[in-house]
Amino acid sequence: MLHLTLRQLRYFDALARHRHFGRAARACAISQPALSEQIKELEEKFGAALFERGARQVRVTSMGEVLAERVGDILSAIDELDGLAASHRPLRRLRLGVIPTVAPYLLPAVMRDLTQDHPELEVHVRESITARLIEELTQGRIDAAIVALPIAGAGLHQSALFSEEFLLVRPRSAESLPAPDLESLRDARLLLLEEGHCFRDQALAVCGLNPLHAREALEASSLSTLVQLVGSGIGVTLIPAMAVAVEARSAPVTVTHFAAPRPSRTIGMIWRKSSPLAKQLRAVGEIVQRAGEAARG
Repeated sequence: MLHLTLRQLRYFDALARHRHFGRAARACAISQPALSEQIKELEEKFGAALFERGARQVRVTSMGEVLAERVGDILSAIDELDGLAASHRPLRRLRLGVIPTVAPYLLPAVMRDLTQDHPELEVHVRESITARLIEELTQGRIDAAIVALPIAGAGLHQSALFSEEFLLVRPRSAESLPAPDLESLRDARLLLLEEGHCFRDQALAVCGLNPLHAREALEASSLSTLVQLVGSGIGVTLIPAMAVAVEARSAPVTVTHFAAPRPSRTIGMIWRKSSPLAKQLRAVGEIVQRAGEAARG
């Protein structure tokens, strides 16, 4: 018998994900020497090295890769058991993922309302792109995520909350010009988010552009940067309605509605179909829905 402890499995999982002792220790809220000692003890129990220690990075060995997959399943099952117990009492902890084109504009209101309605609730927020949030949700590292729907993910429940339109952002010098139609944007210099952001793909689809042809476009990691670049006269971009109040006031730009039918996206919450917290997550979704409707103006 190996006599493994749940704590050791969580420490191993953190190191396998972060590939760095310092970051893994911070994620586990312990000291780095304590983490190193637990990992060393775990390797002694298995009689094999689970990690290859480098000067700046940790690599998972072949044995460690096999164990990481099994440990992920074990921790997900344990989280489900925790959730089963929690399903019969008020929600005490929520691990919520949010995509970057929603988080800055929606989270302040969501956190305020969650605190007001559920003062006992401890909320942990994870901001990341859709693909990573789906991966973490599937692996049980988060309980739910706020994303743009639809998403591709077997075993995930998708709950649509609200829709919001896309608006065109141009330099302020174009304020008196009529709004161009979507077709004419194919010839404009369209500024985009970098690859991996679902909003990038949506913007390309709205303009009818091939992703392969978009590689020459100027890219940024945030909507804020895109709007600032537009203000400098470099090009035009699209932003969701909820971002207008924050971004349009920080740069010399003008924001224009498209002609009907106006392009839009649907924002929703996703969680595992097997989650015993479904009832509580639907209640959280209602709070997100109210905040989203208010944010659209």
